[in-house]
Amino acid sequence: MKVALYARVSTKKDQTVENQLLALRDWAEGRGHIIVGEFVDEGISGKKGRDKRPGLDAMEQAATRGEFEMIAVTALDRLGRSLLHLVGLVAELEALGVGLFVRNLALDTSTPAGRLMFNVMGSLAEFERELIRERTMLGLERARRQGKTLGRPKVPAATERRIHALLESGVPINKIMRLTRVGASTIYRIKKELAACPSNN
Repeated sequence: MKVALYARVSTKKDQTVENQLLALRDWAEGRGHIIVGEFVDEGISGKKGRDKRPGLDAMEQAATRGEFEMIAVTALDRLGRSLLHLVGLVAELEALGVGLFVRNLALDTSTPAGRLMFNVMGSLAEFERELIRERTMLGLERARRQGKTLGRPKVPAATERRIHALLESGVPINKIMRLTRVGASTIYRIKKELAACPSNN
């Protein structure tokens, strides 16, 4: 079987990916697998997304091209810290026909037992998602009862009048942002309102 190895460390100072790779190479050799790629991210937190982890991104692109049939890691937290992210990643790999082997758990998603174990993890991830949603809704309801204003704070009337004047004078939006310290989306909203209700002057 063609396999890819993935290793990650959060800091370069006192950690190295080499120990992880050595363990994975021994596993692959013992199983008679062919290592077709080794992907690493050094000094990068597992909380970072794919766009901030070039090794993970390159591996996922290689998986899309069908370059290997399995990814091997020493531990699940090498792939990511979030259970929700891990379940989503494994689902993407499964859709591509790529399995996952986790050495410290002896977890192999290409086997029925491995898939069952990961399905249980998927159920836990869904439970976690529902808990987060419930806590968010309870927090919003409590804030409403306390009379707190939800969402982004409104732009003061004086600032909005100034933005009106600057827009009507033809000042570019990026300059208005600097002058008023108001975000682009708010300025575009005001511009849209001006266009809908033009001045009679």
